Amino acid sequence: MAVAMSGRGVAFIRNIVGSLHLRLQVLGGASQQLSCLHTSISLDTKHWEKNNRKVYPPQLPEEPRRPAEVYHSRRQIKYSKDKMWYLAKMIRGMTIDQAIAQLEFNDKKGAKIMREVLLEAQEMAVKNHNVEYKSNLYVAESFSGKGQYLKRLRYHGRGRFGIMDKVHCHYFVKLVEGVPPKAEEKTGFDQAKEYVQGLKNRTIIHSL
Repeated sequence: MAVAMSGRGVAFIRNIVGSLHLRLQVLGGASQQLSCLHTSISLDTKHWEKNNRKVYPPQLPEEPRRPAEVYHSRRQIKYSKDKMWYLAKMIRGMTIDQAIAQLEFNDKKGAKIMREVLLEAQEMAVKNHNVEYKSNLYVAESFSGKGQYLKRLRYHGRGRFGIMDKVHCHYFVKLVEGVPPKAEEKTGFDQAKEYVQGLKNRTIIHSL
């Protein structure tokens, strides 16, 4: 009886090992397709810093000078991407000095990290991108992305438990040389006209 039971146990273990090996082979063959899937923002943030190495063709004498662009990021920050997004949106479109000043007097943890990233990008602009004046920059793009999420157990009473997330995020910034473009100012009356026009443009699909 013991010999029969041990034989069944060995067969069961062999079946498990075979099924795991088959699954690993399937995942290995489909790894190229799975790497293309993502649930983050649509921008190509995987190769964000590679944009600094982009080479443009020579400009003609009558063409305006192309402004310098600096791409910089910091990844796997121990901070929530949603909290970081509010700070990133706040400095978008500001000059570099104004953005650093706003973040310097902010008490949030993400503001200190974001200020360090801006100072690093400003130093890169002067050293590597031939920017003459370090204050002649503005924040063209500023956004956060989802980093690594680690699931952990939180133990409760009476043998119960919950699942908590150890969250991380990425921060991306793009500095452009020059003066920031002026945003189009709309009055409340202009916004009301656009809203009413949008209501008038509505149609019922597949109607008479």
